[in-house]
Amino acid sequence: MQAWLDAALDYIPGWLDFQMRQSERPGCSIAITHKGRIVLERAFGSADTVKGTKLTSRHRFRAASHSKTFTSAAIMKLREQNHLRLDDRVGDYVPGLYRDVAECTINQLLSHSAGIIRDGTDTGQWQDRRPFLDRQELMHALAEPPVLAASMQLKYSNHGYGLLGLVVEAIAGEPFKDWLSREIITASKLRNTQPDGPATTGKPFARGHSGKVLLGHRVVIPADNATNALAPATGIISTAGDLARFFASLDPDAKTSVLTPASRREMVRRQWRDPHSTIESHYGLGMMIGKVDDWEWFGHSGGFQGVASRTVTLPKRDITISVLTNSIDGPAGAWSDGIIHILRGFSKRGAPTKATAGWSGRWWTVWGVIDLVAAKDHVAVASPALLNPFSGASKIKIAGQDVGWIDQSSGYGNPGEGARLVRGRTGRIREVWIAGTKFLPERAARAELKKMYQK
Repeated sequence: MQAWLDAALDYIPGWLDFQMRQSERPGCSIAITHKGRIVLERAFGSADTVKGTKLTSRHRFRAASHSKTFTSAAIMKLREQNHLRLDDRVGDYVPGLYRDVAECTINQLLSHSAGIIRDGTDTGQWQDRRPFLDRQELMHALAEPPVLAASMQLKYSNHGYGLLGLVVEAIAGEPFKDWLSREIITASKLRNTQPDGPATTGKPFARGHSGKVLLGHRVVIPADNATNALAPATGIISTAGDLARFFASLDPDAKTSVLTPASRREMVRRQWRDPHSTIESHYGLGMMIGKVDDWEWFGHSGGFQGVASRTVTLPKRDITISVLTNSIDGPAGAWSDGIIHILRGFSKRGAPTKATAGWSGRWWTVWGVIDLVAAKDHVAVASPALLNPFSGASKIKIAGQDVGWIDQSSGYGNPGEGARLVRGRTGRIREVWIAGTKFLPERAARAELKKMYQK
């Protein structure tokens, strides 16, 4: 493994721990793979704040719309077996559809361009007001006309993916969940993944949580209910580790996968651009596609009652990141972007050297917190409070033992001024001076704050 990647993996847990403390979210589980192998797996916070259950990497989460990638993989597997073609009419497999729905192709369903209603005229299942649709209820909805003509634009549809599940059942001659479990989940060696709720007993499961605004505190949401006919769109239950390994296996260059490279290339090929997104984003076949700065990714996000998640693969770097949170306002997407920023930062800055390695750690004042992050030829003054901790980071050049100077900084900062470390009798750093500001370890800063203001 490259030295810069090791250094990044060392930094990411501390950054995310601070993000958890700052945002007061209940829990977060992350996993990162490199070349398909897990190189970082960590959990933070609680699986259930009422019971006080500590979250672990073994806890499974509702992964919600990650299910669409699994369903897309199922369709592509059937295509490889010559059971269907992507330009087949869905009505050739599922009778009883409205005529315009029946004319939609499997490709249009996979790419969310069939024009089908997103969640029906009553979306109460998403608010826990009623159960998710069964097959009869889904078919009743699909007997209505689509809301847009096909191939007009990207139009996300959970109902459309429910229909893809019916296609799988028609071809396989068995329930979608059974076929997916055997042909995709088990075949991918995902031991902690199941196609729908309720969660399997005997395995730890992270409960969802509401936001804080309505009641002034969070309430626990079970989040393991069955999604019935919409399982192909939102049923998956999994761990960050399983999701990271599965999405890594869908990289067209992955050495091991349930799909051929050709199928994987087709899944991650841009089909539709979202014209109204504030950031550049596309959709493939069961895959979201985007980038952070110049680093491209493919993957999927998920949202369910009380949970939010995202898994992304960086194909040119053989890295996959899965971030699962168990609160409805969990910033899984922002944190996965933050991890990409950190990886990108370390890849550009390089791994610490003997000269810089001593300059590290988290340091505090009444104004806030900084991280000293050692790189190849400098030390970055990073902010763990930011989603990109290296944004606007000053650079310290080392000039001698425990002495340096600020080589690069905002004009409103301290360019050209000094930096130094102050050690105690044991050699341990007890103060960091950046220009004229003294930073302390957390415990000392806390004591200083109490002494000054808690009279």
